[in-house]
Amino acid sequence: MTSYRLKPLTESSLLSALTVILALAAVYLPVVGMAAALVWALPIIVLVVRHGLRWGIMAVLVSGIIMALLIEPMISLRMVLSFAPTGLMLGVAFREQWSGAKTFGSALLVSIAAKLLSLGFLFLVTSVNPLSLELEAMKGGFDQTFAIYEQMGMDPAALEKSREDIARGMEFLSMLLPLVVFIMGLFDTVLGYLVGSRVLRRLGHQVPQLPPFSEWHLPQFFLYLLGFALVGLYWGGTREIKWLYQIAMNLNMVAMFAGIVQGLSLMSYVMKRYRVRRVLRLLFYLLVLTAGPLMQILAFTGLFDMAFDYRRRFGNRSR
Repeated sequence: MTSYRLKPLTESSLLSALTVILALAAVYLPVVGMAAALVWALPIIVLVVRHGLRWGIMAVLVSGIIMALLIEPMISLRMVLSFAPTGLMLGVAFREQWSGAKTFGSALLVSIAAKLLSLGFLFLVTSVNPLSLELEAMKGGFDQTFAIYEQMGMDPAALEKSREDIARGMEFLSMLLPLVVFIMGLFDTVLGYLVGSRVLRRLGHQVPQLPPFSEWHLPQFFLYLLGFALVGLYWGGTREIKWLYQIAMNLNMVAMFAGIVQGLSLMSYVMKRYRVRRVLRLLFYLLVLTAGPLMQILAFTGLFDMAFDYRRRFGNRSR
């Protein structure tokens, strides 16, 4: 059977055109555009795996120039800075056959750095914090909603209480803006890894896989990070050091999120060991994730599991 392979230049041109199409969809299509923006780097991943990093960088430069001509230079540059580094990193990792954990961890660090670079560039050009701008837009939307409620004759005392609650929530959210960048990078990496690995397998490439979820074991670093965050919260709160309190708050949220992931992995291991049915597993996950106290217990259990490895102890005891 004859095998037809596209030349690197031809495939690079086709995949660059696909990135431009996805960028146009991301800008001009309201609903589909969001999905198009998230998978914008997928052609770059495929190109790097098939032909190398050099062709991937060339495709990013060419597609960025075409996007700048067709859309707007600022939007093009922001998209390239935000998503291209993640795609290039995933492509290199898949091509070099790194382990699943190393691939995901490296791509996550690059993705977060890319988001910071994009936001920093936008702040340098406009002198406006884009994340704060989003918060101001949300606040304006709430003000318009309250104005409508006032015209409808709702109780002024209830509206004032709701306004105060939302103001406190917005203030708390403003302290977690660095966490928002982390979540953006995490979501971009997860989607790029999952979709990219599936597409590459369909194209006949061997892609390293993450270990089963029940075998995940995050590093003890997150447990130490929680300790540092708690000290920072105490010092920043009692001595009114705002910047220290904000940093500690964000680190605390990151550590707790890691604990939740580790705790869910431990739950998966236990339920798999006792052969709990899939429907019951989903119900247990839903119960834990929707009940605040249970989720906190799960997070601390996961954090301590990073140090004590309950699965190894449990396995040795059952022998």
